[in-house]
Amino acid sequence: MFKYMMEYKEDDYLLLSGIQHFNFCRRQWALIHIEQQWEENVRTVEGNYLHTRADQPMIREKRGNKLIVRALPIHSKELGITGICDVVEFIQDPNGVVLAGEEGLYLPFPVEYKRGKPKKDDSDISQLTAQAICLEEMLVCDIERGYIFYDEIKHRVEVSITLDYRQKVKKSFEDMHHHFQNNYTPKVKTGPHCENCSLQHICLPDMLNKKSVSSYISGRLRE
Repeated sequence: MFKYMMEYKEDDYLLLSGIQHFNFCRRQWALIHIEQQWEENVRTVEGNYLHTRADQPMIREKRGNKLIVRALPIHSKELGITGICDVVEFIQDPNGVVLAGEEGLYLPFPVEYKRGKPKKDDSDISQLTAQAICLEEMLVCDIERGYIFYDEIKHRVEVSITLDYRQKVKKSFEDMHHHFQNNYTPKVKTGPHCENCSLQHICLPDMLNKKSVSSYISGRLRE
């Protein structure tokens, strides 16, 4: 099991789901999680609808050697995060762990639900990796893979929880804690992705491309 050295207090926990916002745009994450600003668009509404279908709190369903648990609360002291797994599938395995009220040993596999299709970046994978790390810490086990179900293609993709993904997730949460503790909302490079952001009217990305008055004056004085 991949181990970290630091442990956070519960009062300092961040939302696990925030890592996807952070990897998409650090400014978007800060506006939502530090400044508490939010606006809905078609993408967020569709995403919320999809999750209401998956997140039926703590419903347990047994299918042969598989136990399916929905909306499972999770946390990690070492990453300083808390959140909810859409679905965790526990599969009977001789190398698994004991589950309360169940006979035999089980290995957990997180399943995350997404509204779209597989992305070119690893933002979805980072969220799944964080869920796996939480489950490993809580259940004292090793998780080698998880799954992401994409509603647009009606298919789920298997994801290997690699050391590289784990290290990237650890670094992301370290940066998120640093920004949060310093109440810092960063400026970022704008681009086409801003058009799909639900916060573009709050963020005002066009303004980020303009020089501040002080920068303008400083530049003129140097001429």
